[in-house]
Amino acid sequence: MAKKQSGLGKGLDSLLTGPKPTSNVVLSHAGVSEIAIEKITPNPDQPRKTFNDAVLQDLADSIKEHGVITPITVKKSGVDSYQIIAGERRWRASKLLGLAKIPAFVREAEDDNKLLVLGLVENLQRENLDPIEVAQAYQRLIEEGGLTQEQLGKQVGKNHATIANSLRLLKLSPEIQVGLMNGDISEGHAKSILSLDDENKQKEIYTEIIAKGLSVRATEDLVRRLKDGKKPSKKIAKSKEQKEIQEKISAKLNTKIALSVTERGSGKISIPFKNARELEAIVALFDKI
Repeated sequence: MAKKQSGLGKGLDSLLTGPKPTSNVVLSHAGVSEIAIEKITPNPDQPRKTFNDAVLQDLADSIKEHGVITPITVKKSGVDSYQIIAGERRWRASKLLGLAKIPAFVREAEDDNKLLVLGLVENLQRENLDPIEVAQAYQRLIEEGGLTQEQLGKQVGKNHATIANSLRLLKLSPEIQVGLMNGDISEGHAKSILSLDDENKQKEIYTEIIAKGLSVRATEDLVRRLKDGKKPSKKIAKSKEQKEIQEKISAKLNTKIALSVTERGSGKISIPFKNARELEAIVALFDKI
């Protein structure tokens, strides 16, 4: 299974098709443009007037390592200028880093709000999106479409709890979000991780899932033990030979596999897949062996 590029997934690219690029916009994906940060200004009507420096620095550090996962949204404010509709913190953090450009959705005008909502809702119901892409689309419908979670639920045929749980996925660290987008972990894994408030503990569990190929149930047990004050079982470091075996199998299958080995020498190999098509492709590879 080929990894998706970090940032915006292919499914969401087609879902959120934006305007045609102008001469001052470099298009990086369908619907997403790379816009010069200096050409973007904040919305003066933004309710948030102050931004915590420490929080911005943390976001900047995250962007430096993982990039801007969720593009900001802007509208044209002049011939060669834009105004932020959503994502001012991401813009400020990117500016703090000294980045020249930032990925953005470009809205042509305020009155295309209804078309945005209709387009997103329609495609959410038919596109094969990963959980983070769905959550990003929900977030856009709320931030830009002006919908409440209840209204959004009625539009897409989901209950309030489903919408709320989906949006919570965006609270995961960028590293874990990328893992979910790439299929390294499932939404079930992510929900278990989110039951921990401490981000460092979340990353600890995520690392454990990847290293040992833990199932969702095993992850839930691990999280429960951690909450009860019991330390997770000590990971067995892979030998150089085992790492080479893992890399060889991953290359052969064109997907990142997880190899775990116990002190006794037993273990297991886990092969992630996101849908029936990817499973069929993996099975086909085994048929050729």
